[in-house]
Amino acid sequence: MLRFIFLSLLLIAVEPNAGAQNNWDFGSWNTLNVNYRLGKKTSIVFTQEARFKSNLSQLNLFYSNFGIEYRSNPYFKNSVVYRHIDKYLNEVNRFSFRHRIMWDMTVRYPLNDKLSLSYRHRLQIENRNVFSSQKGYLAEIYSRNKFAVKYDFTNQLSADISAEFRYQLHDPRSLESEAKWHRNRFMAGFNYKATDALEWGAYYLLQNEFNVSLRENLSIIGLELNVDLNDLFQGKDSGER
Repeated sequence: MLRFIFLSLLLIAVEPNAGAQNNWDFGSWNTLNVNYRLGKKTSIVFTQEARFKSNLSQLNLFYSNFGIEYRSNPYFKNSVVYRHIDKYLNEVNRFSFRHRIMWDMTVRYPLNDKLSLSYRHRLQIENRNVFSSQKGYLAEIYSRNKFAVKYDFTNQLSADISAEFRYQLHDPRSLESEAKWHRNRFMAGFNYKATDALEWGAYYLLQNEFNVSLRENLSIIGLELNVDLNDLFQGKDSGER
C-alpha cells in the first residue's frame, strides 16, 4: 500500500516537468531539531538547517528556528515559530537576510498500532532585506498544506511519505502567482530512534514549481538529527548515579 501511494505521488510530481528535463537541480538539506518539554503539553523547539544546491557544490541558505509548541491532546497540536534565514544570492555575491513567522496546526490520526495519517496547515509570513530594500517591509504570505502517512515497523524504525501543496495568498514580488497554487513537494523517508533522546532520519524530496516566472525544481537528499533534551539530561543524570 505504501509503495503504491509513493509511486503515485512520484508520477504526479514528475509529469508536469516532462518538457523541462534540464530544469532540475540536485541538493541536500541537513537539519538539527532540538526539543525541550516544559510540561506535558508545551515544548520549546529549535531547528538549525543548512541547504546546498548546484549539485551539492554551493551553499544555498541556512536558517534558525525558535518556537513554542502546544499539544492540546494526542491528536492535535499548534506551534508558532520564528525563522531567521540567510540566503546566498549569486547575482550580488552576498547573503539576503529574511524573517519568517509560521503558525502550524497539525492533526494526527492513528489508524492502528503501526499506521497513522496526519495533516499540517502552515500559515507563513515572511519579510526579506528589511533594512536594505525599499520593499523589505512588504510581506509574503503563503498557505502550505501537507498530508503524510507514517508506518512504524518497530519501536525504533519508521517510514513516512508526504505531499505538500503551497498556495500564494500574497507576494508583491511574484504577482504572476497571486492567489494560485504554485509549488508542491513529495517526500519519502525513514527514521531510526537510536535512544530515547536521539533519532536519525533520511529522506528523498522532489519539489516542483509552476505558475512562477523563475521555476526552482529540486531533487533533494535530506539528513536529520532529532534531539530530546529532557531524555538526554535524564540519561546523563542516571548515568552519573
